[in-house]
Amino acid sequence: MKNKTSFPPQEGEVHPSRCPDNSAFKQQKLPAWKPQLTIATVLSSFFLTGAFCLSVGVCLILSTNSVREIQIDYSDKCSDCSKLRENSSNWNKECHCSVNFMLKEDMLGDVFMYYGLQNFYQNHRRYVISRSDAQLLGRNVNIQKSYCAPFTTYRNGTPMAPCGAIANSMFNDTIDLFYNLKSSVIQVPLLKTGNSWWTDKNVKFRNPKSYNLSSAFAGTARPPYWQKPVYLLDEEDERNNGYVNDDFIIWMRVSAFATFRNLYRRVSRIRQFADGLPAGNYTFHISYNFPVTKFKGRKYVILSTVVWSGGSNPFLGIAYVVSGTAATLTGFVITAIHLKLRKKKACFQK
Repeated sequence: MKNKTSFPPQEGEVHPSRCPDNSAFKQQKLPAWKPQLTIATVLSSFFLTGAFCLSVGVCLILSTNSVREIQIDYSDKCSDCSKLRENSSNWNKECHCSVNFMLKEDMLGDVFMYYGLQNFYQNHRRYVISRSDAQLLGRNVNIQKSYCAPFTTYRNGTPMAPCGAIANSMFNDTIDLFYNLKSSVIQVPLLKTGNSWWTDKNVKFRNPKSYNLSSAFAGTARPPYWQKPVYLLDEEDERNNGYVNDDFIIWMRVSAFATFRNLYRRVSRIRQFADGLPAGNYTFHISYNFPVTKFKGRKYVILSTVVWSGGSNPFLGIAYVVSGTAATLTGFVITAIHLKLRKKKACFQK
């Protein structure tokens, strides 16, 4: 084995230096500020943080409590329709039911209608990825290479539009609201557009380019659980059809929890409802299509107002109150420890 020998540098030979450059950055001489933590600064930080979080939390909770909301569970009240939908062979049979309820107080301002589902898990990994974003952008893609399986094509090779498990399981109950007066029954005007996010409506979802939607979706078929093709989701408004349908867009935004609610309609503030929903007797007329008994689910209709902090969700306010309380209690504990140690130090000095 040959030994490695080092030769002394020849005269005039220059070797590169391994020392860092003599600069302020590499020599760590940049000006810096280091906080000097004293008992006054520490305690003031904890107490100020606690006061801020408590005040914000109380404001959020008071604001949330001012939201007017009513929730109607119609799972059992439409039991006949529910039994009909248990048999998948009855998918083309219509079933309607009515649910009466009373508003004891006026719901002033903008009123929103939501549908709620319980025990419906949208957070399964295979379910979440079962979609084709390229298809939803109106592109001509081969969905066989997507994650939509088994909801990609029918046995005869006809592709599904839209494909995937999320689209196939879209909520399809139809809900109308009626105001019952002594002399007449008035249908509450509901807005079905303008309920989705602007980015979804204008960026993430697009229809295929064609002179009309029926030709744009020629050669495709609706998902198995749908009653209508995608270009006939809204027969009253042509602009609310295809992949840009508001109900479809909202459903495609999956929930992280098994119990969730999605925005369904907004009350149009015209005529008797210019100020919101007046107190009185109301009726939901429901076209029951979405089965929930097989997975032991429940269905709700929610009418709710909103405030500056959002809807009826006290979580954020409670979180602020808990954080503020923890910061304030920590400040008192540090104060007690400081006074005890200072008293003990004074005794030793005497």
